[in-house]
Amino acid sequence: MASASSTFHTPQSGPLTTRTDEDLAPGDIAVGVIIGRASEYFDFFVFGIASVLVFPQVFFPFEDRLTGTLYAFLVFALAFVVRPIGTLAGMAIQRRFGRSTKLTAALFLLGSSTVGMGLLPGYADAGSAAIAMLALCRVGQGLALGGSWDGLPSLLALNAPEHRRGWYAMLGQLGAPLGFIVASSVFLYVFGSLDAKDFLSWGWRFPFFTAFAINVVALFARLRLVVTHEYEKRMEEHELDPADLRELLPEQGHHIVVGAFAALASYALFHLVTVFPLSWVALYSEQGIEDFMKMELLGAMFGAAAMPLSGMVADSIGRRSMLGALAVAIGFFSLFAPFMLDGGKPGQAAFILIGFVLLGLSYGQAAGSVTSNFKSHFRYTGAALTADLAWLLGAAFAPVIVLFLSSRFGLVSVSVYLLSGAVCTLLALRVNKKLRAAAVVQD
Repeated sequence: MASASSTFHTPQSGPLTTRTDEDLAPGDIAVGVIIGRASEYFDFFVFGIASVLVFPQVFFPFEDRLTGTLYAFLVFALAFVVRPIGTLAGMAIQRRFGRSTKLTAALFLLGSSTVGMGLLPGYADAGSAAIAMLALCRVGQGLALGGSWDGLPSLLALNAPEHRRGWYAMLGQLGAPLGFIVASSVFLYVFGSLDAKDFLSWGWRFPFFTAFAINVVALFARLRLVVTHEYEKRMEEHELDPADLRELLPEQGHHIVVGAFAALASYALFHLVTVFPLSWVALYSEQGIEDFMKMELLGAMFGAAAMPLSGMVADSIGRRSMLGALAVAIGFFSLFAPFMLDGGKPGQAAFILIGFVLLGLSYGQAAGSVTSNFKSHFRYTGAALTADLAWLLGAAFAPVIVLFLSSRFGLVSVSVYLLSGAVCTLLALRVNKKLRAAAVVQD
């Protein structure tokens, strides 16, 4: 990393040049990306974990535990439904007030929405109004996440050395396991330190309050880059500014769809190794919650360790080839998933550890895998909407769909869901290959 942060490469400069104080090196950008993404994932994982351990009893006590968890997962999905709206609203704010104003407003909304959840009364005190306020805060999280798109991942990929783009693409994704590790650690500490009554009364609120401090740190880390003249200069050079949807969608809207489906195997796996297994163990397994959360923490560390490997392999064989290979691996993994989840502690440990490694390898290269298909002036908006659509199609409803189907038809539902994601990825990569070939012929 030290060598990356000491040099900078642009299409105009040709060779690597010595970094000056005004330069933005890929390593500098990477720090902002990692911190920013880790804070966002922390907020979302705190909600996901609470959807299993807290919300069924606090906000849906009038239903049985399974139904309450399903309701909580439906609220969980709201953020991904409204995320594209947040993206477009944020870009409108950016056009009028600037990138730093948009980012500040988005992260303030994200932190306020998360902290607000920790202040909400339960159903016993406020009835259905408590559920409505929870849903409203979740919508706020989704709008904020869409609005917080800063273009840093695209800038990082474009400014990275040609032969190391897979490595630098991985760095932004590293925020996912880091956010999960912090969120799980905080929840595990509180859950293990209190009895059930105190945890459900007030202890569960602490992780939500922690989010505000984390978001403040993330905001300053990203603003340190966004407000600099060099950052704006680099963004202008690559035309990384909001595009008009009336131009983007008719001309290159199909790349948004292809890009979203190309990453679907990874996004389908995302919540099925993080949020869903916790719900299944809480509802149907004899394994203790604390022991399982510790196993998930270990799995997240495995996933984080696999991400650098994904960057090295992708730089060797190509990002799209790697996504295709990982889609096949995820499909193969899906065939054994029911046996592992139903195999007691050893089987569940195998599911978590193998699943997180596959997630680290695939998710490390999932974002922006076909972003280069966009014309330069469409790339900023196209990359954001591609990610939004991938989250919506692959991950948003994964916990509620798979938990509902598994409770009715068994854990074979996990296999079907993961396998469908793998098939979609392989088909999308094939379509993308044909589109690129056609583009070369036209040129």
